[in-house]
Amino acid sequence: MLERLHDGDVIGELREEESFFESAVAAADDREVLRPSIEGTVAGGAEVDARANEIGLTLGLLALLVVLSPLLAVVGILVRATSQGPAIFAQQRVGLGGKHFAMYKFRSMFADAEQQWDDVRPNNDAGGMLFKMRDDPRVTRIGWTLRRTSIDELPQLVNVLRGQMSLVGPRPLAVAAGEFVGDEQRRHLVKPGITGLWQISGRAQQSWDDAIRLDLYYVENWSLPMDLLILLRTVVTVFRGGAR
Repeated sequence: MLERLHDGDVIGELREEESFFESAVAAADDREVLRPSIEGTVAGGAEVDARANEIGLTLGLLALLVVLSPLLAVVGILVRATSQGPAIFAQQRVGLGGKHFAMYKFRSMFADAEQQWDDVRPNNDAGGMLFKMRDDPRVTRIGWTLRRTSIDELPQLVNVLRGQMSLVGPRPLAVAAGEFVGDEQRRHLVKPGITGLWQISGRAQQSWDDAIRLDLYYVENWSLPMDLLILLRTVVTVFRGGAR
């Protein structure tokens, strides 16, 4: 069973707010249609509904990419113009079922950042598999802005289109799948997300244990209202400058 987080946390607030959405998304109770399990099986006529949902999501994401294309183009130009290296950074992350995939981001660090890993690793401000460094010297000047506003995450819409990620879910980590032990492996029962409970819960101050509890709460209690609330709260968090 999940260990209860402290009173007044984001989970308690989500529980209260979720009731406002339930009447509009009553169909969300059929979770195997809207959020398939790791096996991805859907029985009977529900398979048609799942396919329709998938097509609708794909069309919506394509439209969103078209709307965002001017912003994406400008950011790409700025990244290339302010430091050497490509505009898009691809890194192997652990996804659904523990399988690795290439996750895309706007490059917010210098091109040789991974070669400097051994130098900065001892300065980790987080624990477990998380890495946080208050003044990471590998981050470019524009990279700090991209990270603070989460604009660097926008290329992951392509990962969603490719079926590797979801809009909401546990954040994919850049580690070997075998490093996850025990209950930690259950975070891979759903697709990783662009945003999640980390983003709206003050992730910079969270321990690894808290991060895992949030992930497992999401996996075991998923609902469409929860996804909608997390998306709304993500927008608020970004505008407040608290996404990092």
